Amino acid sequence: MSPATQKTTPTHANALGMVEFNSIAVGIEAADAMMKISQVDLVVAKTICPGKFIAMVRGDTAAVRASVEEGRRVGDIAQVADFVIPNVHPDVFPALTAATPQHKVNALGVVETFSVASCILAADRAAKTAKISLMEIRLGIGIGGKAFFTMTGDVAAVKSALEAGAAVAQDEGLLVRKVLIPQPKEEIFNSLS
Repeated sequence: MSPATQKTTPTHANALGMVEFNSIAVGIEAADAMMKISQVDLVVAKTICPGKFIAMVRGDTAAVRASVEEGRRVGDIAQVADFVIPNVHPDVFPALTAATPQHKVNALGVVETFSVASCILAADRAAKTAKISLMEIRLGIGIGGKAFFTMTGDVAAVKSALEAGAAVAQDEGLLVRKVLIPQPKEEIFNSLS
């Protein structure tokens, strides 16, 4: 690889981008193109229900924008949703892998959506709205293509974050339900982590 075309590692990876496709084959092709067009890190490239494919990348904002744009271009009519979050909340990344350590809390919040993209955008908004901890963002695998995220914290903070996050999905007509559970039973809470 010549120095002019050699990729360098991003100095900061505060942007997150994703493209969702209704064709698995096209999704794989587009994910490859997304990685080749700019220096980004692959967060996930996988199938989701029902027969869709998502490609998610992180990196600096310009690189992520270029990558998502290339995914949209290659995906063409198979591309069904996309986003770029320029300054994603740091809790989003561990929540995508359910790697957030949890402690006994006063409240549990759940936001369920009809799309993966709206769920991630809603989780980011919730985390930026109030002092809560994202537990998990579950992405449309084995749940009929829906997605949901869970959060914990004080009742008032979870309520505020729940409203803000749910509003993102509601504005797109993709909110299934939002639930606030004060003082969740330990068995229920532990079953989620």
